[in-house]
Amino acid sequence: MGQAPSNQVPPAVGGQQEGRPGGDTKNDDGVTWWCKLLAKVICVVSGIAAMFLGLWACFTISPTCLVAGIFLMMFGFAIIVLEAPCCCQFLDFIQPITRFSERRSYWQKAGAYAIPPFVPFLLCHSLTVIFGCALLLTSGVVYGLLALGKKADRDTMMTRARGEDVEMKETLITSEVVPVSIPEDP
Repeated sequence: MGQAPSNQVPPAVGGQQEGRPGGDTKNDDGVTWWCKLLAKVICVVSGIAAMFLGLWACFTISPTCLVAGIFLMMFGFAIIVLEAPCCCQFLDFIQPITRFSERRSYWQKAGAYAIPPFVPFLLCHSLTVIFGCALLLTSGVVYGLLALGKKADRDTMMTRARGEDVEMKETLITSEVVPVSIPEDP
């Protein structure tokens, strides 16, 4: 009498949802867990490479390239802090920033990661700065692709390519026909 029905799934242990590593409690957004993990890996690798290339760009006699290298290192560190807090666990203020970052949608992350790399590029056009900015821009593009979402199935894409309106047909078939009367001109 006090037992739960057998068709219910017991709550997951340790805050993890079934089938999702890491305890992702976010609503299902149509993106697989491995795609999210791949995006994080790409962001961390591009952040580390951008920090290294920013340090390399600081060895210059041009003051604008020096500033561009510093910006590149800051943007690379910011991406690492937002995407992989385990790399910076010795800093006390990382956890609230990470929780804030995890609540952002993909298009917000795409904008936050893709727009700032243009600043160092506008300051210095050396090869190291251009490559570092391109890496940071790649992380923004990856999140932009995640924001676009999943493709439609093949049948829907084919009917849209032919110019047929699938939604209109479904609405017309399933809806009731309402007679419309047009008043005559006096």
